[in-house]
Amino acid sequence: MSARRFLDTNILLYSISRAADEEPKRRRAIALLEQEDCGLSVQVLQEFYVQATRATRPDALPHDMAAGLIEAWLRFPVQDNTIAVIRGALEIRAAHGFSYWDSAIIAAARALGCRELYTEDMSHGREIDGVAIVNPFR
Repeated sequence: MSARRFLDTNILLYSISRAADEEPKRRRAIALLEQEDCGLSVQVLQEFYVQATRATRPDALPHDMAAGLIEAWLRFPVQDNTIAVIRGALEIRAAHGFSYWDSAIIAAARALGCRELYTEDMSHGREIDGVAIVNPFR
């Protein structure tokens, strides 16, 4: 199980956005999700569900729709939360100063064999342990 590109939670969330000012990001996110070489993690799917269905979200999804999207995205390789990923996240956190949660995303991408991590939330252009951080919205 491997993938070339790892998608962070914000990519999934932009793909469902109905905000007019986020339309270009929505189109780009959907284009990424149409690729075959992407991977995700259990953490990303969990974060998506929580954020997509939260009551304070203006365009909150109902449970069934959010769960259906997650089922559709299971076509991608999905990195489980494992002891190795947790240890990797702790090492990345100590060495590079990312938050634990961002470090866990990087560790999951590395565990899947991804060369690129697509996210809006980290340092574009930085490379961590062979994983290049790419902001696809730049």
